[in-house]
Amino acid sequence: MGLKTMTLLSGATVSATGGTSLAFSDDGVSIQNGLHLVVPADTDYQTRRQATVKYRPPSIDVKTGVYGKDKKSISLTKPMVLTSGQVVFNTIRIEREVHPSLEASDVLELNKLGAQLLIDADVDGFWTAGALS
Repeated sequence: MGLKTMTLLSGATVSATGGTSLAFSDDGVSIQNGLHLVVPADTDYQTRRQATVKYRPPSIDVKTGVYGKDKKSISLTKPMVLTSGQVVFNTIRIEREVHPSLEASDVLELNKLGAQLLIDADVDGFWTAGALS
């Protein structure tokens, strides 16, 4: 299967198993409405993995009295040094915008479906080769 015939699991249990713990720590870099984290075990500054977390709360439109959506985002960067010496930043970004009146169970379902978009076999062709079918 591919994207055009993709199926995801509604109400899925999504979890990570196996592997080794990867600890992150606040490095003191100032991020407006957010936090900057690094993997202190990465001793080479050029290739130190880092995460940036941001939050924009919902705000109320004073003219209409209606709330807008909140916005939460996390980006994870794994830098690498090319043979030319140039540092490139391999990045994945996860972003979610929801209205404050959306039920918590629906917000959780969005998270679970989003996680599946990263790992489900139906999207492998897209992530590996950009296949749209």
